[in-house]
Amino acid sequence: MPEKPASSYRDQDRPAYTRKKYVTGIPGSRITFFERGDPKADFPIELSLISKEKGQIKHTALESARVSANRYMEKRVGEKNYYLKLRIYPHQILRENPMALGAGADRISDGMRKSFGRPIGLAARVSPGQRILTVRTTEEFYDEAKEALRRARMKLPFPSKSSLTKGSDIISSQHP
Repeated sequence: MPEKPASSYRDQDRPAYTRKKYVTGIPGSRITFFERGDPKADFPIELSLISKEKGQIKHTALESARVSANRYMEKRVGEKNYYLKLRIYPHQILRENPMALGAGADRISDGMRKSFGRPIGLAARVSPGQRILTVRTTEEFYDEAKEALRRARMKLPFPSKSSLTKGSDIISSQHP
């Protein structure tokens, strides 16, 4: 059975469903690393990818965004010249009611009877203004960090923006 598009799960239309101890058969998160680069270095600037809308991001989309940003930064600036951090964790359990398709499906499918669904994946709930991904680097590599966040933004199911921070002050925001 093919996977549904991510747009099917991006809205927060159901209550939170996160109690893993009561649910069996939850697939593991695809996210392999939450931090990459050099965490001990003191970088003067910080760029963050900030959500513009409320929604959910599947764990596969988060991993894809992290990989694309990390790969770009690693190739362009080197592993010691940046620090990338994924700031959200997928807690929300996604469910799907599998429907049988094809000839004779009416005999083997239950339709909507007991249609609670079985777990198919995880998602992170995001609110407007929440930081999703952060890159810290030097001023020399500002353009590369900005491009890495742009590439990561393309993998997400809803609009987001980049913001530049020095210390704890937000300096400017770039539009998508």
